[in-house]
Amino acid sequence: MARLKSKNPDGHRTWTMEEIEQYEERHPVGTKAYLAMQLMLYCGGRRGDAVALGRQHCRNGRLRYTQQKNRARKPSVVDIAMPTALQRVLEASQAITGDLTFLVTEYGRPFSAAGFGNKFREWCVQAKVPGRSHGLRKAAATRVAENRGTVDELKAIFGWKTNQQAERYVAAANRKRLGTNAPDLLAAPAKEGT
Repeated sequence: MARLKSKNPDGHRTWTMEEIEQYEERHPVGTKAYLAMQLMLYCGGRRGDAVALGRQHCRNGRLRYTQQKNRARKPSVVDIAMPTALQRVLEASQAITGDLTFLVTEYGRPFSAAGFGNKFREWCVQAKVPGRSHGLRKAAATRVAENRGTVDELKAIFGWKTNQQAERYVAAANRKRLGTNAPDLLAAPAKEGT
């Protein structure tokens, strides 16, 4: 069966910093919606990973889990130092998390990936932002690349096996960074003797 192609050649739309801030204003620390966003931003995973994450994945200052995508055929293990910001969010969210998964429904059960996607979309509508959960993964990868993360660091954080995806983010960040000098570089050269 042929894969359906997205209308957007770059896939899901990447969240902007302004959209992240707008979402956080509507859904502050201590809410399930805030916790969901932070898991997407700091765990490097997809929605299927976010709904499977729990305390058992956090040990000795590290976050370690096997990604849900291709889990049976080509498992990809993510093993990263626990981001301090995520640790703070988890501590502030203890009253709303489940036993084996951080994200639980209003009935105390783990979300399915599809159920989480629907709920996250509802939270986005409430915050008046156009994003989807996968756009946060892209925003996180953009953030890593703009903070001078390497191809290998991106692969480790996001569980990619090949360089292709990571190179896209690094190239985009480099292009943006290199374009910063455009005004000076485009100026007419100074005349000799002046």
